[in-house]
Amino acid sequence: MVTKSFGGFRAFRIYFFVLAGSVAFISASCSPTTTGAVKDDVSLTGQTNKLEEAGLNYNGPQYNVAILTFENKTPSKVLGIGEAATDILRTIVKKSGLEPITLTDAEMRDQEKMIALQQTGAVKTGKKNAAEGFDSIDFRISGAVTSYSEVEESSDILVAKSKTQVARVQVDYALVDIATGKSLVADSGMGEYSKKTGGLFGLGSKSTADAGLREGALRDAMTKAMTKMIDKLNSIPYQGRVLDVESGNLIVRAGTKSKLQSGTVFGVYRPGKDLVDPDTGRVIGKRESQVGEVVLTSHQGDNISEAKIKSGSGFKVGDVVRVIK
Repeated sequence: MVTKSFGGFRAFRIYFFVLAGSVAFISASCSPTTTGAVKDDVSLTGQTNKLEEAGLNYNGPQYNVAILTFENKTPSKVLGIGEAATDILRTIVKKSGLEPITLTDAEMRDQEKMIALQQTGAVKTGKKNAAEGFDSIDFRISGAVTSYSEVEESSDILVAKSKTQVARVQVDYALVDIATGKSLVADSGMGEYSKKTGGLFGLGSKSTADAGLREGALRDAMTKAMTKMIDKLNSIPYQGRVLDVESGNLIVRAGTKSKLQSGTVFGVYRPGKDLVDPDTGRVIGKRESQVGEVVLTSHQGDNISEAKIKSGSGFKVGDVVRVIK
């Protein structure tokens, strides 16, 4: 009787440990898994690596880029999505080697109106020239978030069940050259981010609301957009402005941040009137006339350089200087 009782106890112990091990295994299998960390990755597209490669290959100057607050045009007016898109883009622009300046659309329009009034003489410049804060901006990025959705997808394979939350966003954006008013990039793109939870026998597969889904989808879309804009900026020659005119020399906005070498030849151009599309009433460019050429001789800090006149005359403060390839 004693031996039989002892054997029964051993069998119970073995059963208990097997059961405990099974529970532990099931619990481990039920732990939720995510397809990437929002802060470090952008879903499954590999877009972060592409942007890093584009950033490393970016050989242009450190332009100042004005970012206008993105509009919220989602049908359901998702709360705060425009501001979130703007914040994420500002971070991406900075990491790309450019200098972001955030403005509202109203601030940009007020600045442009004031410059136009001062140029016509309707408003005196006084102690402050409105162009001083405007000319330092090389490009501006504007856009809108036009759609946002979250869906949940389920999968059942034998005893394993999983659920995937997917966030998708569509963003329209444009990169505009301040000097000419021309749109260099105008496009729209989708961003996607997903989170997967799963487990055995349906345990652990319950998914809850995740604020990181929206941020991940926006980061994916904005990173794709920035990659395209960097490619475009790499393809255009450097341009700046004439800051001062001396006998035989010009002081131009370039400096060491321009990454230009002594001996670089600039074309100097006089911006003219806006060119307006008669069908839409929108400014699509400016008239320009070349007034001469200058040669870069030295840098005087991060943003200022000196150039000697090679040809032409009548140079003025505010003239555009552009590298001649």
